[in-house]
Parts: sequence; C-alpha cells; structure tokens
Amino acid sequence: MTIQKRIAIYGKGGIGKSSTASNVAAACADEGYKVMIIGCDPKSDSSITLLGGKRIPTILDLLRDGVDIKEEDIVFEGYNGVLCVEVGGPEPGIGCAGRGIIVAIQKLKQLCKSMNDMDLIIYDVPGDIVCGGFVAPIRKGLVNEAYVLTSGEYMPLYAANNICKGLARINTNLNGVICNSRSVSREEEIVRKFAEEIGSEMIAFIPKEQIVQDCERDGYSVLEKAPETDIAKVYRKLARTIMTRSESLIPGSLNDERLRELTR
Repeated sequence: MTIQKRIAIYGKGGIGKSSTASNVAAACADEGYKVMIIGCDPKSDSSITLLGGKRIPTILDLLRDGVDIKEEDIVFEGYNGVLCVEVGGPEPGIGCAGRGIIVAIQKLKQLCKSMNDMDLIIYDVPGDIVCGGFVAPIRKGLVNEAYVLTSGEYMPLYAANNICKGLARINTNLNGVICNSRSVSREEEIVRKFAEEIGSEMIAFIPKEQIVQDCERDGYSVLEKAPETDIAKVYRKLARTIMTRSESLIPGSLNDERLRELTR
C-alpha cells in the first residue's frame, strides 16, 4: 500500500514557495499521481497558476460570511486534476493566521473525503513569521514531511535557519532543502553548504528563469504553459525526488555569525 505523502513547504515570504509548490503539484499530476494543494498563506495565491489565474473563495472568508460550506464551495479542480484549496487569512489587524489554519483545515477534513484518496497533499505554508500557529499542520499530524525553500541570500537563509530551529523544537524531521535561485554569487555552493551544516542536503537547485514569471503573469504553471523548457525539467526532477524520498532528520541550525560568513 502506498503511503500518502503530506508535505509542508516552508520558506521566507516572497522566496517562491507558491511557484515551487504549484509546479511540483503539476509535475506530479503529469506523472499520474492524485494531488491536492492547500494554500495556507493569507495572500491565498498558492493555487492561482493551477487555475488559469482564477482566485477561489477561501475557507476563512466563507466561515466569516456565515456560509454553510459544502465541499464544492472550497475544493476546485485545477490543471490535470489537481485539487486546489485556499485557507485564507484573518481580517487585517484581527486574529491569528496560524490559528485560522487549524480551524480551516479541520473544516476541510470534515467536508472533503477525497483528501483520503490523494497520493500527495502539499501544504504551502508561510515560514518567516515566528508564530506557533504556522506549525499547526505538523502539530495536528497533517504533515509527514517538511521541506525548506531558500536562496543564497542572507535573509532567506536566516528565515530557513529559524524554520529549522522551530522544527527541531517540536521534534520534527526535515526532508531536504530546496534552493530557488536569485542569481547571487556562489549561490548553489552557499545553499549546499548550509544544508550540509544543518545535517540535511540540498535536493534541488532551481535556476532563475524569466519564463517562470512570464507563466505566472499569465496565470499558469510552467508545466502547463512551457512544458518543454529546461526549467520544467527541473521541476519534474524535484517532483520525482519528493515522491521517492524517505531520508529525513531533526535539523540543526547555525549561529548568526556563521550564517553571515557563509554568504560573504
């Protein structure tokens, strides 16, 4: 029996989590897997490139509006059958987004029986906000694998390092580090070294390619809009790595002096 993979992708805001998550989802769907993506970012944009640029209602918005929610109100079929869900966020200045994730996912589990049939569920989670609620998918047993996305710049590495501290604090394994390139000097070397020093490994290097932004602007994943490009091959390779990967460990972390030294 195949074990359902339920992964969380963490990383600094704006580092490319949603882009990576949606392209991995599309690549896995192309391989014949049943895939669901659950956007836990208050921006609710994790699934937009799987739905031709269309935004979908979020669970928290519907709950606030007092809607008697049904599965079809919150689960939408996107590219190649990928099921798309957006948690949403609290009203600005009110409430805790992390707490909202717990409420929304409990509602989703209650309504969406098809979650049990998925081969892969991807939680796209903001990870640069130091809030206990954002580890909710792990604490609630919803996630069985965690990945950290970073670039070779200091601030994304600082956020990745903090995420690793958080994972270690709740005794949760890290399955690997993904580098989403910003074309900085020695980037692949820096991220590979960071991954090694926290006891993990870099499982993918995603080069910075304009085609990714062009596809996003049009509302599509690279796998749908530009499937023959080299960057599409990179996402396919990452998707295969995730679907076959079992290695994991409790991550270490670096002190700030060492982090700065790495990026100099």
